[in-house]
Amino acid sequence: MKLEDLTTIDQLTHFLSGTQAVAFSVTNDKDACYRWIQQALVKFRYLTLNRQGKGVVIRYLIKVSGYSRQQLTRLIAQYRKTGRLQRRQRAVSGFKRKYTEKDVRLLAAMDERHDTPCGHAIKKLCERAYGVYGETEYKTLSAISVSHLYNLRKSTTYSRHRRHFEKTRSKPSTLGERRKPQPNGMAGYIRIDTVHQGDLDKQKGVYHINAVDEVTQFEVVYTVEKISERYLMPALEQLLDAFPFSLLGFHSDNGSEYINKRVADLLRKLLIEFTKSRSRQSNDNALAESKNASVVRKLFGYSHIPQRWAPLINAFNQQHLTPYVNFHRPCFFPETKVDDKGKQRKIYRYENMMTPYDKFKSLPGAEDYLKPGASFEILDKVAHQISDNQAADQLQKARQELFKTIHGQALRTG
Repeated sequence: MKLEDLTTIDQLTHFLSGTQAVAFSVTNDKDACYRWIQQALVKFRYLTLNRQGKGVVIRYLIKVSGYSRQQLTRLIAQYRKTGRLQRRQRAVSGFKRKYTEKDVRLLAAMDERHDTPCGHAIKKLCERAYGVYGETEYKTLSAISVSHLYNLRKSTTYSRHRRHFEKTRSKPSTLGERRKPQPNGMAGYIRIDTVHQGDLDKQKGVYHINAVDEVTQFEVVYTVEKISERYLMPALEQLLDAFPFSLLGFHSDNGSEYINKRVADLLRKLLIEFTKSRSRQSNDNALAESKNASVVRKLFGYSHIPQRWAPLINAFNQQHLTPYVNFHRPCFFPETKVDDKGKQRKIYRYENMMTPYDKFKSLPGAEDYLKPGASFEILDKVAHQISDNQAADQLQKARQELFKTIHGQALRTG
């Protein structure tokens, strides 16, 4: 049947129940749809129907027109008020722009003229241009908010006239406390730094990890191929274990090889305080830097050493270098004097010169700092096994053999 054949409410009920096939549907033309709905309301005398009949007509209109119940309710209200349905469509072009393309071009020119200062400075310059110097073209920009000024800088119009690139901003790390450690005369607060052994033809050399206790100057040097996590983490675990006393503090500069979650987790597991150098405070890690020059650089120099020699160099460090610098090489230890004005001065007396091991033994309650299983009897045997001169001779002989092996192999492969 056709929709024109539907003339009564009973027929509409049968149609809605699905017993009748649909032979006609309203087109997508909104004006035609509105006219059909108005004709249907007149045809079935909608305003004179009871509540049940009106519900049937509404369901019929929903099924055929595809409109929602809310939309048809609004259309019926219009029909009840005016007696007809009229489509009232408004062509909305959106919000009126307060800042036009001309304003954006003025902003781009202002940024270029003043080398892109911060938003607050540009806003102030626009206010001065309009208020002080009477440049009326800046009237709108003079009232702009700083936040929206940055929005205009991201617009297509701004980018079309001027592109500005900012350097990547470093993200502050929450790992480690940024302060100078305070050992208060106790052993176990180490300073650590990395020494790179030169480049050659864009090839990196080995890396020396240099750790020094602040109070005793007990020093451990460990050499690795690279400072990636694969090589650094095992080296740190062995390095921390090489100190005869328990470690309480770990201080480094702000290099990413130490300021990372893996190192922080390791130190947290060992209950070691993690601190890092402060900005513009070059003395925070000065002890490690001085040991880099007086020990590592003096022994290995500045020339490139290929990474494949890291295991051989590290064996040399553990067998000869670490015992020599800690048990046979005297160091100056400062005395801190405070003058009348409260200024601290460090004095290095000859009488206070001793080896790091002797300094460690001289600390009050030194035995309390020893690791479990360590004792001064064992350490004394290591210290007095050979003399200082014999230890130095063994160090120099082993160093010559080491470099002879490295340079000899380099000449054969070259």
